[in-house]
Order: sequence, then structure tokens, then C-alpha cells
Amino acid sequence: MAQAQIGIIGGSGLYQIPGIEETWEVEIDTPFGPPSAPIMVGQLNGKQIAFLARHGRGHRYLPSEVPARANIYALKSLGVERIVAVSAVGSLREEVHPLDLVIPDQYVDWTRGRQSTFFGRGIAVHISFEPPACPDLRAQLHEACQRAGARVHPHGTYICMEGPAFSTKAESRIYRQWGLDVIGMTAMPEAKLAREAEICYATLALVTDYDVWHESEVGVTGEMILENMRRNIAMAQQVIREVVPMLDGVRNCPCTSALATAIFTAPEAVSSEGRERLRLLLGKYL
Repeated sequence: MAQAQIGIIGGSGLYQIPGIEETWEVEIDTPFGPPSAPIMVGQLNGKQIAFLARHGRGHRYLPSEVPARANIYALKSLGVERIVAVSAVGSLREEVHPLDLVIPDQYVDWTRGRQSTFFGRGIAVHISFEPPACPDLRAQLHEACQRAGARVHPHGTYICMEGPAFSTKAESRIYRQWGLDVIGMTAMPEAKLAREAEICYATLALVTDYDVWHESEVGVTGEMILENMRRNIAMAQQVIREVVPMLDGVRNCPCTSALATAIFTAPEAVSSEGRERLRLLLGKYL
């Protein structure tokens, strides 16, 4: 039986959600190792949710070190069908101000070397990744932001860089020329893995700065980001409290059957080891 159908992945500064009741921690091992931290399961506004701190307790993982496959697999194993992922970002647009919220509808993966699929090792799978964020979940998240009184942008393109260093001014200017809106370090490969796991996924992006392109900015510093994160976190927590009661009922989006036409390997060619290792994801198809 599912322990939670709603997953919250907390980003920088969001390590807990006030108001969660009847909580307990779940330690899960996966075929991809343990997740970033034990998962907190509990009640929020009458719904069972699973909360995972992306960077671990005490913020121990760099973005490139986050065990994204284990995180998404662990949430899937708890029965999670929808994930709201909180992410700190820099703005690449004058009209997207620090302390604004953005709900991206497009992503550019500018990372290098991160494990971005559950598959391989004898199982070839090619998902459709358009649209890359669940449109239904994004709409619900936008409504929750409005209810919470946030200054929110319901669309935008998020470029995910490798990090951990922030951009140079030259890089930031190039990203602006490409027509991108915000830049962060954590949405990839989370969004791709969630689609492979047939989980609805949307990013709640918290704008902390203008990156380094803006004339008024001398440069992005950790101190600046942490201060703006502290100011943004209270709003993000309120948005989560607003959106959780909306996340109910049958899912009618393409996310629910992302693997239906994506498995290229013939069933008889899939090894028994592969079937067992990925039974959670492929069991209904093989």
C-alpha cells in the first residue's frame, strides 16, 4: 500500500515544512544506493506526503553529488505520483526579480556527467520529454502561488548548469542571448528521472539573485543567496501548504504512461536481473 502519493523535494534552505503532523522517517535502499536522506512521511492539510531534503541533512551534497536516481526511485517506492521540487535559481530577465517565484515549463540540460536515466545495462528506453514538466501539476502550483500571494511567473525556461561555481559574466550574457529565464543547478536530472518513473514533476523555482549580468549586481555570493533564500522559504512553505490539498484524483496527463511506448528492447531480450532490478518501473510492461 502506498505510504504517500505526494512528494516534496526540498532545495537549499528548505529542510522541513512546518505543519506536518504524525511524522515518521523511512530509510530506503534502492538499486541506485540510498537517497540523500531518510524520507519524512506525514500528514499535511489532510494529505499524506513524503518530504526529502535534496542536499541531505546539514546540506552535505553538492548539486553534482545529489543521488538523484536513488531519490526519485525511493519516492516512487513509497507510492508517490506527484513531485513538487523546490529549487533556488538566478534570474536572467529584468522582469524576473529576486524573491519572485517561477514555475518553469521548459528546461535546458547544461550538466555534464550526471546519471540521467534509470536504464541501460541491457535495457534501452527513450522517453518523450515534451513537455518536460507536468502541465497539470504546473497549473495547480500556479494557483497555489496566487492563493499564497506570491509574485509568480507561470512560465519560463530553466537552464540547469553543472556548478558548483556560479556563472561568469560572459556565460550569463550568453544564456540571456539564448532567451533563457532562470538558471539553477538541481532540476536535472530530476525532471528526466521523474518522467521515466511516470511521476508528475514540477519545479517551484525561488529567485535569489540576478546572476551576474545585471548592472546593479557586483556578483553572486553565497551570502546573498542564503539571505534571499531565507526570505523566500516562508513563501515556498505557504505555497506547498496551499498546493497539497489540490493534488488528488486520477491523473490524466502523459506522465502516467511515459514508458508505454518508450521501451525499445524486446521483452524476451531483457535479462531476469534487469527485470528484477527495475521491477518497480517496468513491472507493468514486461
